[in-house]
This record gives sequence, C-alpha cells and structure tokens, in this order.
Amino acid sequence: MSINLGDKIPSLTLKTMGENGPEDITTDSIFAGKKVVLFALPGAFTPGCSNTHMPGFVVQADAIKAKGADSIVCLAVNDAFVMGAWGETQNAEELLLVADGSCVFTSAIGMELDLTGGGLGVRSQRYAMIVNDGVVEAIEIDQGSIEKSTAEAILELL
Repeated sequence: MSINLGDKIPSLTLKTMGENGPEDITTDSIFAGKKVVLFALPGAFTPGCSNTHMPGFVVQADAIKAKGADSIVCLAVNDAFVMGAWGETQNAEELLLVADGSCVFTSAIGMELDLTGGGLGVRSQRYAMIVNDGVVEAIEIDQGSIEKSTAEAILELL
C-alpha cells in the first residue's frame, strides 16, 4: 500500500555522498521540523530523469524555497556514488541527493516499480511530495509521462 496524505514518513537510514564517501542520513534528520519537497525517480542517468525531471528542480530550486520549502530532496534506488556523480553532472548543488540503494525507503512507503523485465531491477515510482515535519501534505504520482511530479507542478501546490 502506498503512502497517503497525512501519513508520517518512516524512520529509516539512507545514504548520501559526503566529502569522504557515502554517509548515513536518517529520514528524521531530513524531515523533522522542516518543510521538504521530496521527488523520487526510477534512476539516475536515465533519459527522463536526467533530461526532464531533475533539471526542472535544479532550475526552480530558488522559487521552491521562496514558497516555503526548507530543502529539496531527490531520492532514487541507486547507490550514493551514482547519486553523487549524477548530482555533479546535473549542477544540483541546491538539492540533497539521497540514495535508497537497497530500496528500503521506497518499499516502506509502497512506491516500488518493478523494472526487472528491462534489466533495471526494482526501482522507485516517479513521484513528488511535500512533507511538513515528517507528515505528507501533498503527493503526486506519475503514471507514464512526467507531468504531476514536476517542479512546476509542485510549485503550484506550495
């Protein structure tokens, strides 16, 4: 079952790329006491994610923060090395890129996407949500095309 409005984000440990390599980061440290825009996608370096989804959030980061978001988090079922490298190629300095390499967070909130038939394994669905102090205030899930979870769509919800 997928996460819904009013649900609390589960307390889990994920990874992010630090100066000296992968570092633990907890969902509590990401969401507690903050208004966070989280967007998730099937995978770093994939065409839709690299050409459309991520660039919108990079370009709109200042506007999203001006509308009250404390941070913008990008999550994918990739490892921290891949997420770190992808963030560099995308000029995503204003975003926090989080690796859910073992699909723990994605599974816990019911947002898995089975792409094993295409050789990609289990990934994350494409979605975006607004989380206020750990509670989901808005969630938009894309089915096929990238429309509902774009930076522009989230800006309208803030």
